[in-house]
Amino acid sequence: MVLESERVMQNYVDAYNRLYNRVPQDIRALDKEWVIVNGARMRLGELEYLTQQMQLEYQQVRDERKTVLSKLIKWFTG
Repeated sequence: MVLESERVMQNYVDAYNRLYNRVPQDIRALDKEWVIVNGARMRLGELEYLTQQMQLEYQQVRDERKTVLSKLIKWFTG
C-alpha cells in the first residue's frame, strides 16, 4: 500500500508542477490512507481526485493556448 500512496503523491506532484510551474512545498504520507499536502491533511482518494481536477484544468489551459495561437496564425497569414 505504501507504493500506492507514493504513486498517488507523485502523480499529484507532476500535475501540480505542470499547472503551476513549481513543486508543492510539503507532501508526505502519514500512513496508508492519509497524506499531508501543503499543510492540509487529506485522504489518499481525495488527493487522487484533486490530481484529476488539476489535470483537467491543465488540459483546458493547453486547449485555450492552442486556440489563441491558431487565431494569431490565421490573423497573420490571412
